[in-house]
Amino acid sequence: MVIQYDGTEYVGWQRQPNGLAVQEVIENELSKLTGEHVTLYGSGRTDSGVHALSQVAHFDTEVRMPGEKFCYALNVGLPRDIRILYSEETDPAFHARFDVQKKSYRYYVLNSTHDSPFLHRCSNHIHYHLDIDAMQSAAKLFCGEHDFNAFKASGSAVDSTVRTIFASEWSKEGELLCYDVTGNGFLYNMVRIMVGTMLEIGLHRCDESVITSAFGHCDRTRLGVTAPAKGLFVARVQYSDFDTADFVNRGYRCF
Repeated sequence: MVIQYDGTEYVGWQRQPNGLAVQEVIENELSKLTGEHVTLYGSGRTDSGVHALSQVAHFDTEVRMPGEKFCYALNVGLPRDIRILYSEETDPAFHARFDVQKKSYRYYVLNSTHDSPFLHRCSNHIHYHLDIDAMQSAAKLFCGEHDFNAFKASGSAVDSTVRTIFASEWSKEGELLCYDVTGNGFLYNMVRIMVGTMLEIGLHRCDESVITSAFGHCDRTRLGVTAPAKGLFVARVQYSDFDTADFVNRGYRCF
């Protein structure tokens, strides 16, 4: 399934003991629909307040409903801030998380004097002038294979902090800035720390050398703050034979 959601009211994608998660909401509807205890496996976690333009998830069921009908049946009972864009039956060996080849995130910044009542749930408002040219130059430094240890949340443990970034760029439409990044994987809070650091560069509080230095010193404390979750979206997930860009309205490039 390809899923979109506004993450404002949820504690993230994955079930949590401290609040309602997107996974839990969809699993509950699947259980009503199938009469089974259903576990949903997503392409990756999202933090509290993070959104998705195209999350991918899979589940197993014995129900004989055609795969393409599940999106319609589920959307009847789901809240309006969660929608299943697409569903189909797939190879039983497919795994939404472990088969991902590339993933893309998008981050929105509203650089205006006043915040917008329409965008405040899904963009980070900054009223100080941002130097987008400096941010664009900094964004290019992330491309390639690097050790992103300094760009992960303190205390998070993984086997390797080396990741490959295939594309990293800012664009602008009016007062709305959009950062798009594609990689083979991302660490916990990695994109938000990257954005937070580039915003510091855009405010001329530091220069782009902090990024190249970070690949060597791996010290989280020497980088910018973690950008707020509400500006972040899972934008695209790519598999060997499946790409969510084929199903997501490209009009979401900027709101």
